[in-house]
Amino acid sequence: MRRFGLIALIVALAVSACSTDSDTLTVYSGRSEELIGPLIQQFEEESGIDVAVRYGGSTEIAATLLEEGDRSPADVVFTQDPASIGAVALEGMLDRLPDDLLSRVPERFSDTDGLWVGVSGRVRTIVYDTTLLTPADLPATEDGLIGSEWQGLVGIAPANGSFLAFVAAKILLDGEVATLAWLEGMAANGSPAYSNNSSIVSAVADGQLDSGLVNHYYLLRRLKEQPQTSAANYFFPEPTAGSLVMPAGVGILRTTDNREAAETFVAFLLSERSQQYFASETFEYPLLPGVPANNGLPPIGDVPTPEVDLSELATVLDLATDLVTQAGLL
Repeated sequence: MRRFGLIALIVALAVSACSTDSDTLTVYSGRSEELIGPLIQQFEEESGIDVAVRYGGSTEIAATLLEEGDRSPADVVFTQDPASIGAVALEGMLDRLPDDLLSRVPERFSDTDGLWVGVSGRVRTIVYDTTLLTPADLPATEDGLIGSEWQGLVGIAPANGSFLAFVAAKILLDGEVATLAWLEGMAANGSPAYSNNSSIVSAVADGQLDSGLVNHYYLLRRLKEQPQTSAANYFFPEPTAGSLVMPAGVGILRTTDNREAAETFVAFLLSERSQQYFASETFEYPLLPGVPANNGLPPIGDVPTPEVDLSELATVLDLATDLVTQAGLL
């Protein structure tokens, strides 16, 4: 595998540096402090283990780990998508997790070799302005979005880890040629580019954009703060890459000298209390069976998801980045 091609696209890694004392559990997090900071604080209070977190985008965190290699001070890596953590796993940097941790969530949400485990899930959706569009106006799959009628109407975040993971899934499902054709179609349509999912949701909610490809939970966070927002999520009714369920994944570095604390942290993320936090505070799907999702979401079992091995996304992540660039979206 090439040395994570996306690193060439990163101008600077904006992460918060933190202590790497051997008595401290060091977590490299591709999940923002806003989302998981309270959960980590709760872990520290309950376990008595000090945690130092280095925050950044998931692709940035993965690129940093690949550059650091065996010199990395990280004990745990926590990313928002399976492709980013999978890139770290492919380089042999992660150690197999204990079976009792892997068995807590459905097998399809973890690495096939047990190198990372999913802790919460998000679904790819279209967020749309309900004053301009209805579900009947939206296509059954993402392929319908390259029609001329969608000229300039669908926002994307081409450098975002979740978008690249979606493109990687499309490559595995539809092939390289079809995926490039779709990306070129989006480019030809002048699809507005944004830095991240939340920017797309804000643009739709503020009446600046008709629709956009995002992860489902960003809109729910907006609706909690501004319930009058005229926007809704549309879940694609066909099982394509456009309806991919992507777990946020956590893994333990092979070089850690804090293995026991690292396993305690992973177990905490997979506990019922943490899973309820993901459901109620971040509006993601809890992956622990028996913990219900937010009432505003369809049951995860009802989401028509494609059959794709999430562990394989990392094997085509460089290609996904290349195709997005080739299409002129980056």
